[in-house]
Amino acid sequence: MAPPGAAPRLPTGQDESQAAASAGHGSPPSLGHLVGEISRDLSTLVRQEIELAKAEAAQSARRAGKGAGLFGGAGVAGHMVLLFVSLALWWALGTLMGGGWSALVVAAVWAVVAAVLAARGRSELRAIDGLSQTAESVKKIPDALRGHEEKNS
Repeated sequence: MAPPGAAPRLPTGQDESQAAASAGHGSPPSLGHLVGEISRDLSTLVRQEIELAKAEAAQSARRAGKGAGLFGGAGVAGHMVLLFVSLALWWALGTLMGGGWSALVVAAVWAVVAAVLAARGRSELRAIDGLSQTAESVKKIPDALRGHEEKNS
């Protein structure tokens, strides 16, 4: 008998994990039991990670919505500035060449600005590659799950 407070002695030839297994069930857990535990743990881990991702996405979406709203307000204010600057330019040019011609000059300036911005936007949209890196990494998943990572090189 071990003295009080001392660790109990293990039967000869058993380590702590074997002793814990034999103390609870009388024999070590089966391979099926261990695989089942691993499967449950992996399932729990995946569920927890998905919940964390949902919570983070929701928080990011709220902040993005707030930022987008503020940008929208800035766009409206910027539009008003452009409108009143354009009116001031039209009025100033009107004193030099008449109201109708000054309106055409201001409209032509804005037509050139619109054409340049449209051309730049079109070239930027044509330069989009899509999700090439994501598509490439997704293609590698089946080989990785089968244990054939060397095919992914």
